[in-house]
Formats: sequence, structure tokens, C-alpha cells
Amino acid sequence: MKTWIALIVLLAATVASAVALVGARHEARQLFIQLEAAAQQHDAERVEWSRLQLELAFLGESSRIEAQARESLGMRQPRDVGLLVRSDG
Repeated sequence: MKTWIALIVLLAATVASAVALVGARHEARQLFIQLEAAAQQHDAERVEWSRLQLELAFLGESSRIEAQARESLGMRQPRDVGLLVRSDG
């Protein structure tokens, strides 16, 4: 009788450890899937950051700003530039 009880206890422990192992592997797979998704999101955001840096560099070019000011605001270089000197006395 004692051997049957020991056998049943060992069988129950084996089944419990097998179920725990399956649960741990499933959780590990789910975490790996989340890790891969986060890595892909990170890569996509790095690409977007690089694109924004290039766009910022393009928008900050002085020749582009000058051309846009000429076109949209009608600005132009003055023809005659003179200096006024004021004397104190």
C-alpha cells in the first residue's frame, strides 16, 4: 500500500512539474515575441529619427530660407547702402 501511495505522489509531482514546464515555456515564447516587437518598433523609430534629422537640416539651410523669404514675403537686397555718421558736438 505504501508503494502505491509513493507511486501516486511521484506521478502527481511529475505531472505538476510537466505542466509547470509547459507554462514556463509558453511564457518565455510570449516574452520573446514581445521582445521582437519592441526591437522592430525601436528600429522603426530610429529610421524616423534619422529622417527627421535630415528634414531639420534641410529646413535650416540659409539659402533655402533666403529663397523662401524672397518668394513668399517679397523681400529683396537693398540697391543702395549708405552709412550715416553722427557727430556729437
